[in-house]
Amino acid sequence: MMKANGIDALMLNGGTSMEYFTGMKWGLSERMLAAIIPVNGAAFLVTPKFEQERAMEQARLGPLGADAEVHAWEEDENPWGLIAGGLKSRGLATATVGAEETVRFVFADGTAHLPGVKVVSGTPVTAGCRMVKDAHEIALMRLAAQVTWKAYEAAWKSLKEGMTQDDFAHLVSVAHTRLGFEGGAGVQVGKYSALPHGSIEPQVIREGSILLIDGGCRVEGYTSDISRTFVLGKPTQKMKDVFEIEHRAQAKAVQTARPGLPCEAVDAAARKVIVDAGYGPDYKFFLHRVGHGMGMDGHEWPYLVRGNKLPLQAGMVFSDEPGIYIQGEFGIRLEDDMLITESGAELFTPQSPSLERPFAAA
Repeated sequence: MMKANGIDALMLNGGTSMEYFTGMKWGLSERMLAAIIPVNGAAFLVTPKFEQERAMEQARLGPLGADAEVHAWEEDENPWGLIAGGLKSRGLATATVGAEETVRFVFADGTAHLPGVKVVSGTPVTAGCRMVKDAHEIALMRLAAQVTWKAYEAAWKSLKEGMTQDDFAHLVSVAHTRLGFEGGAGVQVGKYSALPHGSIEPQVIREGSILLIDGGCRVEGYTSDISRTFVLGKPTQKMKDVFEIEHRAQAKAVQTARPGLPCEAVDAAARKVIVDAGYGPDYKFFLHRVGHGMGMDGHEWPYLVRGNKLPLQAGMVFSDEPGIYIQGEFGIRLEDDMLITESGAELFTPQSPSLERPFAAA
């Protein structure tokens, strides 16, 4: 991928791409620690001197190994020359460096000012590798989805009138913990469910309240992302009607998705169901794309959105989350995690069957 995109070296800072390629779990700060992966030859680290021991402790556990080359800089020194030196020793005195998309501007800009060095986007390489999952990654994500589904069900069984949205969110977190994982969900009640990412306003659950919950957990660094919408007591007929449209739209997305189909076609298929049912045009009620890629980040490449003509490939994992949001009344979103298979697509968890009984038998 680096050769195909004219990239001589890949530059990574702390974050999920560094963990993916090197095994190192490293945060971001004003002090640059970078992993540089050349198209040929061994990768090397540029690290603050006082962090060298800690960096090597992690590096030796991953593919860089115990013999990883390290260039360390003291607090009053400039790290950019160390990048230049490492590149030059690999025959890359003149080089195109692909910066991973979350590399801080100050680090990318400093590298770009090195003589003979050009900095471009490293996304074609980092996303190109990460967006297709192998069997082990898929197994972790399937487990994460099933854990969150079970945690949601446990919290729902304890739902009572008078709870606040924070009370219910606490139940979701506790349920994840009892299942052995860290996870949680945002909770929106009543008219606030019409805001896709909710509101900070205090909310109390009453008989007839609609709840939209959205969250997930991590299993060995891989994510789940699930939404459920349900009602305490009896939903209105309008709520039930909108739920049925949503259910059909979500099912249409998974029925449509298959290898070779452009990403945008999945969004179009789900959106047509919603618009044809009277909740249109376009983004008027279905306010967002139908899904995003998932992996070590909850949102990552690629995206199921209009204009994305990238062909789907077996091993890609997405959220499948159409939504209908009626401002001032309520919103309904159904979200499960979807794997592209060799012959089509499948959800990791069962679709929600109704607003009154949101958890089907596993």
